[in-house]
Amino acid sequence: MVRSVLIAALIGSAAAFTPASSTARGVVSLNAEMSKSLPFMPVPEKLDGSMAGDVGFDPMGLSEIQQDLTYARWAELKHGRVAMLAVVGLITQTYFHLPGEAYQNADPFGAPATVGMGVNLQIFAAIGCVELANFNRHYDGSEPGDIGWTGGLLAGKTPEQIAKAKEQEIQHCRLAMLAITGASVQTLIFHQPLLG
Repeated sequence: MVRSVLIAALIGSAAAFTPASSTARGVVSLNAEMSKSLPFMPVPEKLDGSMAGDVGFDPMGLSEIQQDLTYARWAELKHGRVAMLAVVGLITQTYFHLPGEAYQNADPFGAPATVGMGVNLQIFAAIGCVELANFNRHYDGSEPGDIGWTGGLLAGKTPEQIAKAKEQEIQHCRLAMLAITGASVQTLIFHQPLLG
């Protein structure tokens, strides 16, 4: 008897914190366009498919807190390009080395300490120059990711081919960000070469 009263009291007090049901919200969500990536969630308002790689994936609602998604796309492309280089570098430096004793360390996390401060400062300065040269492009409405280094790869292509190339790049960027995370964790845990 006492147990039943306690359970009823707990259920009653928990019901006080449940939101009131609203039929209008349910109707809106039934009529909303559903995401291609998560078919059980509605597409966020700002993810309208206008950007390459946009399939309505935003389960945390990050697109709602930003005024413009251009800055987020710049960041995604930048980090993805660095991740693509990092994956290639992580694998390459295990098997190929520059001449000299300082460049023979095959451990990707020990190599920066082995080469010394001068080499690390050169890399940092080069990255800083590229960042400073392109700082205003994040905010002036220019195409995300376009730093002027196409090398003519997009010249003579149709808009459909350019859109396909942008879609491929963002997919490769996303894959590389996952890959470098997994490769780094594997390297830190097992202390063995990735392809070894």
